Amino acid sequence: MPLKPDLARAGVAVLVVIALKTSLNVVQAATPADTAAPADAAAPAADASSADAGDMSSINEVIVTGTRVGGIKAADSPAPIIVVGGEELRKAGAPDLMTSLSMVIPGFVKQAFGGDMANQTLQAKLRGLSPNHTLIMVDGKRRHGTANLAVLGGPYQGGAGPDLNFIPLDAIDHVEVLLEGAAAQYGTDAIAGVINIILKKDNSGGLLRALRGGYMDGGGDSNDGSAHIGFAPTDDSFFNVTAEIQNHAHSMRGGIDPRVVDPAKLATYPDSNMPLRTGYPYLNQIQGDAHFTLATFAFNSGFKLGDGVEFYSFGTWGDKKADSFENYRLPDKISHTDAATGATSYMYPYGFNPEEASSEKDYQITGGLKGSIADWNWDLATGYGNDTVDISTLHSGNASLYSDTGASPVDFYDGKFVATQWTSTLDVNRNIDVGMAGPVNVAFGGEYRRDTYAIYAGDAASYYGGGAQSFPGFTPADAGKYSRKNYAGYIDLAATPISGLKIDLAGRHEHFSDFGNTDIGKATIRYDFTPAFAVRGTVSTGFRAPTLAEEHYTTVNVGPTTAFIQIPPNSVAATKLGLTSGLQPEKSTSFSFGVVLQPFDKLFASLDVYQITVTNRIVGSGNLTGSITGPDPNDPNCVAKLPSCRQITTIISQAIVNAALASGASVDQVRNTGINLFANGMDTRTRGAEFTLTYPTDLPMGHFDWSASAAYNQTTVTKPLGVPPVGALPLVSGQALFDSTALSDVSTASPKFVLNLGTVWTYEKASVKVQEVIYGPSSEWENDFFDTNGNNAVYYRDHIGTIPTTNLEAGYEIMKGLTLSAGAVNLFNRYPPKQNPNLLTAFRGADDNSAVQIYPGFSPFGINGGFYYARAAFSF
Repeated sequence: MPLKPDLARAGVAVLVVIALKTSLNVVQAATPADTAAPADAAAPAADASSADAGDMSSINEVIVTGTRVGGIKAADSPAPIIVVGGEELRKAGAPDLMTSLSMVIPGFVKQAFGGDMANQTLQAKLRGLSPNHTLIMVDGKRRHGTANLAVLGGPYQGGAGPDLNFIPLDAIDHVEVLLEGAAAQYGTDAIAGVINIILKKDNSGGLLRALRGGYMDGGGDSNDGSAHIGFAPTDDSFFNVTAEIQNHAHSMRGGIDPRVVDPAKLATYPDSNMPLRTGYPYLNQIQGDAHFTLATFAFNSGFKLGDGVEFYSFGTWGDKKADSFENYRLPDKISHTDAATGATSYMYPYGFNPEEASSEKDYQITGGLKGSIADWNWDLATGYGNDTVDISTLHSGNASLYSDTGASPVDFYDGKFVATQWTSTLDVNRNIDVGMAGPVNVAFGGEYRRDTYAIYAGDAASYYGGGAQSFPGFTPADAGKYSRKNYAGYIDLAATPISGLKIDLAGRHEHFSDFGNTDIGKATIRYDFTPAFAVRGTVSTGFRAPTLAEEHYTTVNVGPTTAFIQIPPNSVAATKLGLTSGLQPEKSTSFSFGVVLQPFDKLFASLDVYQITVTNRIVGSGNLTGSITGPDPNDPNCVAKLPSCRQITTIISQAIVNAALASGASVDQVRNTGINLFANGMDTRTRGAEFTLTYPTDLPMGHFDWSASAAYNQTTVTKPLGVPPVGALPLVSGQALFDSTALSDVSTASPKFVLNLGTVWTYEKASVKVQEVIYGPSSEWENDFFDTNGNNAVYYRDHIGTIPTTNLEAGYEIMKGLTLSAGAVNLFNRYPPKQNPNLLTAFRGADDNSAVQIYPGFSPFGINGGFYYARAAFSF
């Protein structure tokens, strides 16, 4: 009889407890000299904020994030910081950086599934806040964001942060994750924290790596190959390069589309053999992973020029081709009736499953000089990043064009997004001895940044009439180019007034060309009472300017039975809906307090609690819904494209119709409408706690690296105070601007806690990693877009309870430098519970294609089940 997952987990837990108890007994039986505290009482307690255990090299890693003082180790940091080694990332079992980080940092949660184009550029968030609230840096320099805004991203809606997966995993030495607000030090976006990716600086050696994997239940076949090598062009230099190519196949986890099994609809299909089509009745493949092929390249270099001056340069380049399925269209969606004969032809007699596709090129290059003059260390750098995404619709058709002419293209070019960022910085610092226990570090500097965002129109066939099915192209009216300039200056003072006490004060002034001025600050303090116990705390204010994409993105999307429009918040349409101010910057205030413990030798632990309030928070509204009813659109006496032919029930529907008509779109088959836009609509308060513990032990059966880490957070919407049916919200045309779905995306759709428990066992040439990741409860309100009267949406609550998942990897070095490994992520093939059965029943009863999406897209561990892989790595 196969071993049940829960029993297997219990067995793993028992083995962990027995081994841990044994290791504790070994420590207790050691001689006093083995466990005595260091003699230097002024030495700070070590910080256990490290996800990379082993020889505790991450604890002793010299960090560059969260401080401008040189030589500070993670163990000595006044701020909570997690250091993740590159090898720990590579053992996570995923070929990409974003997934790997989400598996070792409990407060960093990755998006599982996104709607439309959001499924091709997944986002992640820290501490339950927005993806835009985390600053991403590479070697201390700001990383540019993606051009592919997450418009239908659910809890990740509005995300436009950097796509981490354009950075090859094998180019990374380690990652430093600062778990506190740091906008005063680094500028806009650093509200939840900072992720600083430190590249390798090898001048010799290399690594070859290959991975093959897939899901237990099919789909998601993955292939990954990478190479890294380091050179020393001169004695005082390094130059290393990394190249990687990944391929990931579609997965399909959806249910049956009720439209393809409805006998009444089957009787109307132009081909009576419709049920014989391959894959029937699972024809709608929208719920699942996108397919992509991604090639990336990275380099990092440094050259000593003499007189203490060094030139450095690093950069990345990536090319991604991706496509994802959209909702299945019935055969009668695209038809043409010959005026002379009255005969009707169908472009797709068996129906069709259109795909959205993207061709994305992303690159960033940074260069700089650094050195020292009269004990003043200086660093002057400039960097430019660009992300260009060309959008296409494949295996589709334009219903309006086919109806009017009897012909339509199959593939369409829909237009493109382009986002660029040019950043130049000057950083200066030095230590000054003023008679305190330690020198005062004085740091100051400035930054200039220019951001641009552009939307380019697609070909005419892509937006003619209703546009290409599933994703109409961008019209010339949608197209536009936008830019912003930013100037900033900062000062940062770090001091050690007395032995064991560290104080860091930072202030920053920024000027935005479109938002004016802002001033923000930060104060951090840490005191080591003994080598075994320290306390720390931070108070800071933050600032985030809306991305240009949030301000200016717009499109009209006419689906099988629905029409939606994304309205720019500073547009005339938004003003008519009563939203007159456009987007304004967000502001934040953060408090944190923590303790650092070393109760006995080699065991390190830390616990930090925090509160982050965000005012004027920018979030996506709910779908402001309406309906369009009236005469049969097939009535020859009614020209269905004219709004006067139909009964338009609300201003929301009228706005949809007006926007659709302005772009030449047809609304002849639409019964439900929706508007979505970004707005400063709420204040939020996030409270949480983060815990880490590491404990390496040597036992007769080998070396064990024990680790435990946890993150808890709860976000409350403090203004507005509620959402129907709980309370009242600002109304737009009688509807809440932020509906139940929008509010739950902010407050409950992230897991309340994530707990990581694990150990890595090594013995001679063998190693085994076991990790239990326990995801706390999360929930989201979903709506069916209509009630029994065809007017307003009815909401249903989807809930995911506490679910444990197990990750396992075993490896063996079969010859010098060559290691073979096999493993599993989500070993026991756990799935989230299906969506609310009443919601699915409502969709099925209405023959609505939304019934296909049976798993909640906000699941923190995905919707695909277990992923199993084999990997080979050769180092030299």
